[in-house]
Amino acid sequence: MKLKNLLSAATMAAVAGSGAIAEDSSDPIVIPIHNWSSQIVMSNVVGLIFEEMGNNVEYVTTDSQAVYESVRLGDVALEMEVWEGAFGASYRAALEKGGLHDAGDHDAVTREDWWYPMWTKESCPGLPDWTALNDCAHLFATPETGDKGRYLDGPVDWLKHGKERAEALDLNFTVINAGSAAALWAEIGAAEADKKPVLVFNWTPNFAEAVWPGEFVEFPVWEDGCDKDPAKGPNKDALYDCGNPAKGYLKKAAWDGMKDKWPAAYCTLTNISFTNPQIAEMAKLVDTDELEPEDAAAEWLDNNRSVVEPWMSACS
Repeated sequence: MKLKNLLSAATMAAVAGSGAIAEDSSDPIVIPIHNWSSQIVMSNVVGLIFEEMGNNVEYVTTDSQAVYESVRLGDVALEMEVWEGAFGASYRAALEKGGLHDAGDHDAVTREDWWYPMWTKESCPGLPDWTALNDCAHLFATPETGDKGRYLDGPVDWLKHGKERAEALDLNFTVINAGSAAALWAEIGAAEADKKPVLVFNWTPNFAEAVWPGEFVEFPVWEDGCDKDPAKGPNKDALYDCGNPAKGYLKKAAWDGMKDKWPAAYCTLTNISFTNPQIAEMAKLVDTDELEPEDAAAEWLDNNRSVVEPWMSACS
């Protein structure tokens, strides 16, 4: 909020001095695309907004951890979904190097962690307490994992450290990485018919919470430094022995040069702030309604003109 106020003050000063925000460059604003639906749709929504403002836009598929280096160097202009739990470390490392900055928070509050649909709790009633997992590990066992439970973590590039947590907390589970977000949803869907206990990585906001009511496992509460300092958390000899932040941020990041090269687009970016329901709807249009991301973005934008117009008009 403080950053947004400062940016708004700077924008007002520029308008007062020149009568209008400077014209954006004709060079394309390069927007990164990752491997989960809300980010893809949101990035396309923002691209459509920029195009309506008269800008050129390009999209590039980019690794979700390496993207912060790309933003820092100006290879891409921005990142729309900086999740605290998944990408906070990579984001902070890029901030320390310089070249990118915090472009403001979304209204959305995030959580990312081990998760199960509610039918799982019927078989393991000690949940959501993480200490119940070992007593129930056999319920999650598969031929692949033998006598250990199976936990399906996010894709490798999300760096969720499920294996490290299982080791740090001495959990009798084998951690398998999903190849994509779609594989996580397929895992839940396959278990639904027989109400088979299943444990997967999940996050909010996304469409899944409306389709499959469930709960996050309650691990030891996150402490700053749990990923760097073994003294944090219950196991003094290991990292990652805490849960992820239960009320994490969802930020936007921008290349330092964006505000000078595309001032109107940058002003709009700082105004944009999506809510949990809005982001969940973006994901639903792809993951449930089966629209292509570009079509989902166009539909979301058409249905939310009253939300978007003030962001744009304040920067014209």
